[in-house]
Amino acid sequence: MYDWANSAFLCTIITAVYPIYFAQVSASGLEPSEATTVFATATTVALSVIAVLAPILGALADHYAVRKRFLAGFLGLGVLSTAGLAWTGSGDWKLGAGLFILANIGASGSFVFYDSLLPHVARPSEVDRVSTAGYALGYLGGGLLLAVNLFWIMKPSVFGFADAPTAMRWSFLSVAIWWALFSIPILRRVPEPPGSESREDHPAVVAFQRLSSTFRELRKYRQALLLLVGFLIYNDGIGTIIRMTSVYGTEIGLESSTMISAILMVQFLGIPFTFAFGALSSKIGAKKSILLALTIYMVVAVLAFRMKSAQEFYALAFLVAVAQGGCQALSRSLFASLVPPTKTSEFFGFFAVAEKFAGVAGMGIFALLVGLTGSGRTAVLSIALFFLIGAGFLMAVDVEKGRQNVEQD
Repeated sequence: MYDWANSAFLCTIITAVYPIYFAQVSASGLEPSEATTVFATATTVALSVIAVLAPILGALADHYAVRKRFLAGFLGLGVLSTAGLAWTGSGDWKLGAGLFILANIGASGSFVFYDSLLPHVARPSEVDRVSTAGYALGYLGGGLLLAVNLFWIMKPSVFGFADAPTAMRWSFLSVAIWWALFSIPILRRVPEPPGSESREDHPAVVAFQRLSSTFRELRKYRQALLLLVGFLIYNDGIGTIIRMTSVYGTEIGLESSTMISAILMVQFLGIPFTFAFGALSSKIGAKKSILLALTIYMVVAVLAFRMKSAQEFYALAFLVAVAQGGCQALSRSLFASLVPPTKTSEFFGFFAVAEKFAGVAGMGIFALLVGLTGSGRTAVLSIALFFLIGAGFLMAVDVEKGRQNVEQD
């Protein structure tokens, strides 16, 4: 249910509505390429912050058994900041960027501790299925609210809104309410896993001791390390596509209704395809399934470089729907199977670092190329390299050897 809850933020704020609102309303006084650069830079700052915090907080969460408390804290930051976006108006790009940074920190921070609970609620044989089911529920939940938001934006007068920008602002508030409401089940029903150490040491000492230990143990869990590096690289491409789709589409002149409806299509088509990848992984394995998804993403990056029409945007959206949920869900579950259960928050802290620093690199490169060329097309094409290099590292992972290593411990 937390996938269901937070996907409203990922759909409406990260991918579909807020990027368009920022480019057309909040940054209305800036050139289109400047708005793209500011948006990419704000994302880079947010992901940099959580990338630094994640491993330290992950170590503390494992030690003191406070995963859910940290999850709730970051959740609260994300919900309040998202609600604040409803009060940003024309030209408020600085306030909008600041709240967007805080909302991203809240969301990304909560994911660290949410993901770390996975091995504690699913048996090893169920991890792939549970992870992909969570992503599928996220597609459905995020898609349902996005559909409502789309109706508000396309027919504002029918719902009592003055205009489309007003409807967009109310959609931001609806995300905050949805996210908070559907987070109640995980906070009330999922038990807190036990801590792994005594409570005698100072938290700062504990954090750095555990981090030092994890750095040393990464050499021991070599297959997890290889996957981590590969994930850092290929998730860079995935994150950049998710976060920059609407801003890039706005830059090249696509209608906002076209982009939002295409992203809505991704949400609902992503449900069966995510389940399909879960089923596929049971036949050919998670590793091969992820490699298939990365191949599809390479095609997406190349075609996006040449994209000019709404029809081409819909075609690319379909390909993303095929690959996105399965790739991310299976990466999460594959990593969970290659690390020791007693240190899941700590290792998922590093997993989050890989994810967030990947976002830092991807968004930073995107912003740099847009600044140098004045267009997002070259930046989009560069994403294909991340999928290619990341796939190379993934191919080097020996899954069976990695799982045997964990079992022996």
